[in-house]
Amino acid sequence: MSRKTRFILALAVVAGLFGYRALQQRQPEKTAGPPKPVAAQPAPERRLGRIAFRPCTLSPPMGAASVEAQCGTLSVLENPAAPNGRRIALNIAWLPADESGNHDPDPVFLIAGGPGQSATESFAALVPAFKDVRKNRDLLLVDQRGTGRSNPLQCDADDEGKPSEDPDESPDAARRMAERCRDQLAKRADLRFYTTTDAIRDLDEVREAIGAQHVNLMGVSYGTRVAQQYAMRYPQHTRTIVLDSVAPNAIFLGNDFARNLETALDLQFGRCAKTPGCTKALGDPRKRLDALMAKLRAESPLVRFRDAATGQMQEEYLRPGHVAGLARMYAYAPIASSILPLLLHEADEGRYEGLMSLSKMLSGSMADSMMYGMQLSVVCTEDAAGLRVDESMASSILGNSLVDLMQAQCAVWPRGTMPKDFHAPLATQVPALLLSGELDPVTPPSYADAVVKHLPKGRALVLRGQGHNVIAVGCMPKLFAQFLETADAKALDAKCLDSLVYTPPFTSFNGWEP
Repeated sequence: MSRKTRFILALAVVAGLFGYRALQQRQPEKTAGPPKPVAAQPAPERRLGRIAFRPCTLSPPMGAASVEAQCGTLSVLENPAAPNGRRIALNIAWLPADESGNHDPDPVFLIAGGPGQSATESFAALVPAFKDVRKNRDLLLVDQRGTGRSNPLQCDADDEGKPSEDPDESPDAARRMAERCRDQLAKRADLRFYTTTDAIRDLDEVREAIGAQHVNLMGVSYGTRVAQQYAMRYPQHTRTIVLDSVAPNAIFLGNDFARNLETALDLQFGRCAKTPGCTKALGDPRKRLDALMAKLRAESPLVRFRDAATGQMQEEYLRPGHVAGLARMYAYAPIASSILPLLLHEADEGRYEGLMSLSKMLSGSMADSMMYGMQLSVVCTEDAAGLRVDESMASSILGNSLVDLMQAQCAVWPRGTMPKDFHAPLATQVPALLLSGELDPVTPPSYADAVVKHLPKGRALVLRGQGHNVIAVGCMPKLFAQFLETADAKALDAKCLDSLVYTPPFTSFNGWEP
């Protein structure tokens, strides 16, 4: 996908200074030169099944606390039909259960989103959601092949195959960029074998290697597709599944992006009309957004703004893609989208600095957060054939540009294979808990409703006023742990979710009104 399809909130890079205490040695009466260096003792090894682990620290995103873990690898075949071919070292982090707990034999596997996100790199922000779960169960984080440290499929920073900086890039430019990235990555990977189907085979190899008969799967966003596919292919080894921000097997990633964003923005902006003083101070945010997009399509203003990364003043033309990308990614989190009505009000009065600064801050940090090559290997194999232009969305915020760009890139990207029933609904007796944010712009609650119809032991919960990725919100960590203990989603008392409240929109840069 192009850069504007993969905006994320900027990541804070924290540099640590490591010191050491010198060892004092008593000088012998006769010296024969400098003292010999003391060899560092290797970290103690722990084993889980056949995999050897050593202590490691998982990097924190967005200022979250570091997480101490055990890290190891498992070698798997890139192409299972070529036993003498290339192998991939899957990067795995193991967080053992508390020693005081029951240490149940069925661990939890966290499956990251994207596609293209690393499980080990994204976990730190989700630590609170697993606090109670880890009392009794081990947690395994497996970097999906093509992500993190599992042969990551990302073009070099100085390579022209990096995602474009242009928020309104053309399909031809996107195709050329995909070709360059493809040619670079093909030197160290067969891009046909980095799909969801390959990933679930890897997960089952990890399960077998650690000696677990059953596992609990917790997937976020695209990770819910992986979890559903695993439960479909390996039901005998799946104890429970938790799907946070559900992507049904039946959908083709990209087709509904524009429509889902329109619905979410209408719901989120609708909070302004229900907030005292918001409409009076800022007008109708939806009308202001539509007017701004129409204005930018006709003429792009030159904006002078301060670069968030360097602090330096810069000038650049504000284009429709800047606003569309910002609106889409801020819509993921209502606490972030609450500032959009104010920014649109500022733009209506000719002040574009805020929109431009935030848009550039997001785009500047996103290129390294998702593995671009792995994304294309997944999407082009599993979704490209079903991508369709929706003429009714031509004038929407996103329009059909995402579909056009994905089709252009997938036309030149190697495609793997998938089972004929890949897009069939998951129909299983495996207990399932499905979570949705009411205001999610990517995976709306209707997606979970469609999936849970085929799950006799499934239950779908909608979290009021929330966006994408809700496992750590409110009392959900408690409910998550209870579900894993009982494997009975329907018995959960979810009344505690009723206390969730909406995030009011900002009416000034001082915040929202009390």
